Amino acid sequence: MLSRALVLRVAEWPPFKRWIMHSPMTRGLINRFIAGEDLDTAMEVTRRLNAQGFLVALDYLGEATTRPEEAANAARQYITLLERIADTGVQACISIKLTQLGLELGYELCRQHLECVLKTARNLNNFVWIDMESSRHVDGILNLFMEMYPRYPNSGTVLQSYLYRTPNDLERLLEVGARIRLVKGAYAEPREVAYPDKRSVDRQFKVLMERLLERGHEPAIATHDVRLIQHAKQYAAQLGLRKEQFEFQLLYGVSRELQKQLVAEGYRTLIYVPYGEQWYPYFSRRLAERPANLYFILRNLFRK
Repeated sequence: MLSRALVLRVAEWPPFKRWIMHSPMTRGLINRFIAGEDLDTAMEVTRRLNAQGFLVALDYLGEATTRPEEAANAARQYITLLERIADTGVQACISIKLTQLGLELGYELCRQHLECVLKTARNLNNFVWIDMESSRHVDGILNLFMEMYPRYPNSGTVLQSYLYRTPNDLERLLEVGARIRLVKGAYAEPREVAYPDKRSVDRQFKVLMERLLERGHEPAIATHDVRLIQHAKQYAAQLGLRKEQFEFQLLYGVSRELQKQLVAEGYRTLIYVPYGEQWYPYFSRRLAERPANLYFILRNLFRK
């Protein structure tokens, strides 16, 4: 089995990256995970998912902006997205990355853009998920979230079970009553900060998930791991939680039958729907989570 770090290195290999981005042979795989490059296409996907009983979190893809004008444009794009959601009446919130809003360019610059997005969402009665990114950004993301949350409780953030620090971060967020999405983690991290093996990541996910179900406010369990989902169902039932008191979150294009099953069973189920032209970093992380897709692509690449 290829490691996450190795797959991500392959994904950044220039010939591989060029082929992925421009070959018609890979378009079907890309379209499985990415809901198009423009807002109109993403809205059509959202309407279709709503009709099937799903909630949606829309993500305008992009991260690690290097110029202030890029960060300002990202903020405008999210404001436009929130306005489109309000105009069309689709059942969708948004999910954003703070490096896209300029976190690497400066805390204050990012704070200004984030507040504009949060204020728009509050005025339109919508919700904003603030995504987690690589370990070097965790402090900046959590600090900004904690600063904004008292004024904008229409927001939540994300914790990754593969980081050693996450149990302490979970306690910090539970104390203020914030909504939390729990994920395993998709970035290549050094073993100094993250569990290197799946068993340890899963074990910590299970422990944190139980704590989140016990004490969290509308917690979001974001995994495609059937065993962990089954445990979440059983543990929530033991706690006496109703199915609408917590939420399963899954990725667009992944485990489609599982998604349908959760809706059919009456669970609140949200699909994370990414779109936009800057899709490659997100796509490469999906490859790292499912190496079989990488094997398929490499076989076709070397046939050329």
